[in-house]
Amino acid sequence: MSHPKLIAFAGSTRRGSYNAAVIAKAAASAKDAGASVELLDLRDFELPLFNQDLESEKGLPDAAKRLKQLFKECDGLLISSPEYNSSYPPLLKNLIDRCSRAESDDEAPLSAYAGKSALLLSASPGPLGGLRGLQNLRSLLQNIQVTVYPEMLSVRSASEVIGEDGGIKDERWEKRIAGLVKSYVLFASKLAS
Repeated sequence: MSHPKLIAFAGSTRRGSYNAAVIAKAAASAKDAGASVELLDLRDFELPLFNQDLESEKGLPDAAKRLKQLFKECDGLLISSPEYNSSYPPLLKNLIDRCSRAESDDEAPLSAYAGKSALLLSASPGPLGGLRGLQNLRSLLQNIQVTVYPEMLSVRSASEVIGEDGGIKDERWEKRIAGLVKSYVLFASKLAS
């Protein structure tokens, strides 16, 4: 069985982000399960909001080209996203839209996403842990030809689970994240082979 190549990132760039803590744990767990993982910080990929006129004049921004290439080269995505008004944040929507764009007439549609898989996680101080946002994100990813792993994980009451140092301080949640990621890595391996 192959070792899947995964890209991991949080859908938040806020300092002290609960989702950054969750994705760091997920990335480490995926490595422990045998995957190759690149953990991204979306602050390194500054993307202006999508604007068709600007893209027609100037093409895809360099940061979008770099991200798109990383997505094309991977087998799957580990995403931990906050919930904004019962959906995923605009940062994440803009990133997904930017990387969905074809750069030439002969590029296959959705080349950065088609045939990939994804595991969705979230964290929130609220009682649902960001679950409503993940439902919307799942729908979007499935519509752009990403196979989303059936199980998702939402860390509720995240301020009680994640320490000030960004580590997971609740052993039960640590085990839940690691267990789910291990199952996903096996799933991603089968899809990649």
